[in-house]
Amino acid sequence: MTSKILVINGPNLNLLGTREKEKYGNTSLQDVEKKCKEHCNKIDLDVDFEQSNVEGEIVNFIQNAKKNYHGIIINAGGYTHTSVAILDALLAVKKPTIELHITNIYKREDFRHKSLISKAADGIICGLGIEGYIMALDGIKKIIKNEN
Repeated sequence: MTSKILVINGPNLNLLGTREKEKYGNTSLQDVEKKCKEHCNKIDLDVDFEQSNVEGEIVNFIQNAKKNYHGIIINAGGYTHTSVAILDALLAVKKPTIELHITNIYKREDFRHKSLISKAADGIICGLGIEGYIMALDGIKKIIKNEN
């Protein structure tokens, strides 16, 4: 059976490819999604992408994942450092979860060094650019396989 994964992208990630290129590169979120879908075809995963700039919508994505997905990859953007609601939703659904950051949050401003959602994550990938998404897909597949 093919595992189904939800990739959630938080605020401002819709601006990838045009926003702070020195930090985030030239690749758009649509390009990231395309690369991830191509990779998933090779490793027998099914993936859906969601993006929102609204915290409550991200909570809804997570809650809906409980019945529809085997695992979650989340790049919560700025909400990583502020959202108890996203943490609570991740803890409530109890799905294998990988927290993802394109940049190394520990080499950035001090307030970015604290992740509220890490407590709900089985793994964390940061600082490896958009390749982190591919690594997260490989990682979530392994976590799900080890649970079964």
